[in-house]
Amino acid sequence: MRPTLFLVSLFIAAACATASAETLYIRAGQLIDVDTGERLADPAIVVRDGRIVEVGGSANVEQPDGSRLVDLSGMTLLPGLTDAHVHLTSDHSKHGYRRLADSVPRQTLTGARNARTTLMAGFTTVRNVGAPGFSDVALRDAIADGDVPGPHLLVSGPPVGITGGHCSDNNLLPPEYNAVGDGVADGPWAARAAVRRNVKYGVDLIKTCSTGGVLSRGTKVGAPQYTVEELSALVDEAHMHGRKVASHAHGTEGIRNAIEAGVDSIEHASFIDAEGIRMAAERDTVLSMDIYVTEFILGQGEAAGILPASLEKERQTGAKQRENFEIALEAGATMGFGTDAGVFPHGHNARQLSRMTRFGMTPLQALQAATVTNAKLFGLEDEIGRIAPGYRADLIAVSADPLDDIQTLEQVEFVMKDGKIYKSP
Repeated sequence: MRPTLFLVSLFIAAACATASAETLYIRAGQLIDVDTGERLADPAIVVRDGRIVEVGGSANVEQPDGSRLVDLSGMTLLPGLTDAHVHLTSDHSKHGYRRLADSVPRQTLTGARNARTTLMAGFTTVRNVGAPGFSDVALRDAIADGDVPGPHLLVSGPPVGITGGHCSDNNLLPPEYNAVGDGVADGPWAARAAVRRNVKYGVDLIKTCSTGGVLSRGTKVGAPQYTVEELSALVDEAHMHGRKVASHAHGTEGIRNAIEAGVDSIEHASFIDAEGIRMAAERDTVLSMDIYVTEFILGQGEAAGILPASLEKERQTGAKQRENFEIALEAGATMGFGTDAGVFPHGHNARQLSRMTRFGMTPLQALQAATVTNAKLFGLEDEIGRIAPGYRADLIAVSADPLDDIQTLEQVEFVMKDGKIYKSP
C-alpha cells in the first residue's frame, strides 16, 4: 500500500473509533419507567459506546466533559418498542397468488425496505417469524454489519411444519408442479432434523405451526397440525440448541398441544379456551395475540389479493380472538406484543397498542407488553426494554404522554438504536 493511502486508512479508522466512542448527554421533558409507570421529570441520560451508563434527574446527572447534548425538551422518553411477530420480507400488498411472483432475493430486498420503516416507527427490536430461504438471516446480518438500517432482529428462517401445513408448505400450486415448502418435516425425527438444519444456517429461534391458518390455502384455522409427540421432539431439539420456539396456533386443541410440548409462545391464540389459558398461565407461556390485523384483512385484504376463503376464515376468527384476549388478560396470562406486520403495512405496528387498551389493558400494561414482557420472551431482559444503566441505548421519544393517550406512540418522533440517532424531531 502506498504511504498516502496508508495514512488515509489510519485517519478513517481513527475517525470511526472516535464516532463509536462518542458520549451523549440526553435531556427530555419526562421519562416513563415502564416497570412502575412512574414519570421522572426533567431526566438526563448518559450514553457511551451504545450503552446507557447513567440515568436520573438532570439536577443529579451532570453532562460529561466533551459529550454531545441531545435536547428533547418537552418530549416523553421511553425504551424502544419491540414486536414479537413480524414478517419483514413480506409485502402487505401481495397476498395469495401474487406472492408466487417474488423470488427469495426480491423478498430479501423488500425486507431491507421494511426494516427501515419498522425502525423509524420506533421498534428497535423485533422477531421475524418465518421467511423463505433464510432471507431473514441475511437481513439480520446486513443490519448488524451496518449495511442497511433496521431494528435488532431475532429470526426463525423457514418455519417448520407438516406437509400441507399453514407455515411450512406451498399450497398454492397444483400437483403437477410438485411444489414442496422448505419447512416441511413430518414425524418427530424429521422435525428434529429441520430444527438442526435451521440452527446450522444461523436462526435465533424456531417457528412452527400447531394449527391451520387464516391466510393459507386449504387449511382449517382450528384444525391441529403436528401431534404432541412431533411438537415435543421439535421443542426438545430447539431448547437443546438454546433456541426458543414460537408456535402459530389458532385452534383450541393445537394451542393445548403446543403448550404441553413446551413452546415458549403461542402466536394468535384465537380460539384458546379456559384450559388453554390455565396451561399458559401455569407454564408462563406467552400469548402473542395480533388483535389489530383483522381490521386490515377484512377492510383491505381483498384488494391486496387475499383469497375469498381466507377472508371467510378471518370473519370467523377476528372477533373471537378479541373476546379471548380480554378473557386471557383477566385470567392473568402473560400477554406479549406481536402484530403480524407484513400482513398489514410495516410501520403501523403501534396501532395495535390502542386495540389492546380497547380490549382490556391499561396503557401501562400495553406498553409493558411491547417492552419488558417481550424482552423476557426474547431472552434479552438484561439488554432491552428498560431505560437503565447497562442496557442498550435503544430509546424513543414522543411529543405527548402515552400513558394518557397510547395512540401517541403511533407518531414516534425520535429513534435511537445502540446510541445512534436514526430519527430526530
